[in-house]
Amino acid sequence: MIKEDKRATTVKEYHKRWSDAKKDWETAAREDIDFYLGNHFSAEEIDVLQERNQSSMSMDRLYSAIEQFKAITTSKPPKFSAIGREDSDNKLSNVWKVLLEYIWDISEGDEVFKQTIHDYAVTGLGYFYAYIDKEADYGRGEVKFANINPFRVAVDPNSRHRYFDDAAGISVSTILTKFQLLDLYPELSESPEGKEKPLIDLIETMNDDEDYPSSTNKYTTQSFTPDVVKDYDTSHNSQKYRLIEFYSKVKVPYFRIANTATGQTQILNSVKLEALMSQKEMVEALQAGYIDIVEVKQTRIKLTCVLGQIVLYEKVLDTDIYPVVPVPNIWTNTPYPMSDVRKNKDFQRFLNKTVSLITSHAQASSGLKLLIPQGSVQDIEELERDWANPNATIEYDPSFGEPHFPSPQPLASSIMQLPALIEKYIDLNMGIFEMMQGNSEVAPRTSSATMMMEDFGQRRSKSKLRDIEGSLKRLGKAVYNLSKSHYTFEKTVRIVQPNNDITEYAINKRLYDDKTMALKTIENDITSGNFDIRVVGNSTMPSNKWGEWQIYMEAYQAGLIDRVEALKKTEIFDKEGVLSRTDEAQKLQGMIQQLEEQVKKVSGDLQTSQRETIQSNQKTEVEKFKGKLKEIELETKTANKLSVGRLKDTVNLEREKIRMNGEGPIPGETPEETL
Repeated sequence: MIKEDKRATTVKEYHKRWSDAKKDWETAAREDIDFYLGNHFSAEEIDVLQERNQSSMSMDRLYSAIEQFKAITTSKPPKFSAIGREDSDNKLSNVWKVLLEYIWDISEGDEVFKQTIHDYAVTGLGYFYAYIDKEADYGRGEVKFANINPFRVAVDPNSRHRYFDDAAGISVSTILTKFQLLDLYPELSESPEGKEKPLIDLIETMNDDEDYPSSTNKYTTQSFTPDVVKDYDTSHNSQKYRLIEFYSKVKVPYFRIANTATGQTQILNSVKLEALMSQKEMVEALQAGYIDIVEVKQTRIKLTCVLGQIVLYEKVLDTDIYPVVPVPNIWTNTPYPMSDVRKNKDFQRFLNKTVSLITSHAQASSGLKLLIPQGSVQDIEELERDWANPNATIEYDPSFGEPHFPSPQPLASSIMQLPALIEKYIDLNMGIFEMMQGNSEVAPRTSSATMMMEDFGQRRSKSKLRDIEGSLKRLGKAVYNLSKSHYTFEKTVRIVQPNNDITEYAINKRLYDDKTMALKTIENDITSGNFDIRVVGNSTMPSNKWGEWQIYMEAYQAGLIDRVEALKKTEIFDKEGVLSRTDEAQKLQGMIQQLEEQVKKVSGDLQTSQRETIQSNQKTEVEKFKGKLKEIELETKTANKLSVGRLKDTVNLEREKIRMNGEGPIPGETPEETL
């Protein structure tokens, strides 16, 4: 055996002591898991029910309530925001927002989030774990996060902080087979100096499986949990090793460098300071008093990885918070919170017993009881067989008395109402109400009233969600710290949204001078600036799509938002195509309107022309009529002249006749005329 490292001994002692301190919590949490999986009766209770010929069937309301709660709180991924401190570049806020969304995506955050909330609801405690995947991105590494089984984590029992900030340390245990261990650390297959066997054969193994405690319920084998599946491992590679990742807090020296002339300051670690002071001009500036250097101690997290009796590696992480982020449910001011299952187990037990009682009474009532006088039937077994035959003829001796058919006592109506009442109590404790389950019978008639009721109904869930968002904020901060120290190279992050929208940013993009090829600046330098990472409140809660769509449509119709913003609240995937086609349609509509205006103008001009033509034709006709009138007048005047001439001639002729006859003067003729 190789010599045991003192650091490994210390880590194992802490892990053992802290694991023993949480045994009671593990026992209760394992029972909570049994309840969630439907194992509501203990072995002793089942034996008693079987002796009474009662059903051990359970009406599992707890499972549906837990699943409904998970569906509500993890409906959507959380939205992170980055708030710049001091004079930090505001443009980087959007870069950090996209980067955090990118890390959520590559970590399969939706699935990790759901599993963590599952542990939160069922056992009372879930865990996020931020880390660097060294093999990702072709060896450049990626910052990711994952879920950790709460049974694998041991915390300083003296901690009283909700997120274990005051804990002396946190240990994470992982049980690996020899094959798994060599896959992770191939160097363990090599033999150390002076040894014939490979290093892995010199490391102590373990015989216990403490990562997932076994259930005390013998009927749990109906559900394939890790403690059950391990019993089926008949592989020759059953040799197990315990890997412990131990996180503790240490003080690390940092250096604040101030320019006495400009007042500008920067914080550097010892490595960066050494690189800076290797420059001649910096040494001269320091000697001249232009630069002031002050050492400051900062809290950082140290990771010690122990395998058996050796230390695989030890390093200081550039973060001041534990990368193991707890999500505690019902806080008990200890590292051992309670679960929703534990708060509702008594109600579920009561529901099961009530249903069992009702079922047993129904069975007893459905089977008719027969009481016969002793001695009236010779063969009881034959009677029982014949009694089951509806067409049987049964003989008995009436001298002993008549058979009797006792009626079962009816079950009280209040007992029949108990299951529904108990179910409501469980839903109430979980913050799940009928309308949140899609029950249309309790829904208001109007959409506005429905949205209001939904808001009231979600207040319990939102209260719990605020606690969950506190853990998500811690996770975001841990990821931010790791990303800031890891992503020092150029990288393009791309996010494809469910609606096919693409967001892309190039981080740490180096811009060089075209002529000298000297570095001019670094665009989107995430290593600079300081930001607070926050979670948008209730961003994971489900939303009323129809209600939001109605609000946005009203805002759009009022001119408060444009159509692009309105389309964001739809589930239309091809938004760009819709907008493009809408633009084309609007252009065509504009062209149609222009053509319609032109048609109207031409129509107006035509009507005007027609009116003018009619008026012109009327004037021509009038002139023609006037000409005809003049002609008629002339003809009339001429005819009149001829008639007058003829008349005068006739009159003169008659006058001559009168004068020749000597009849005297003509009437009306003056003497002058006669003469």
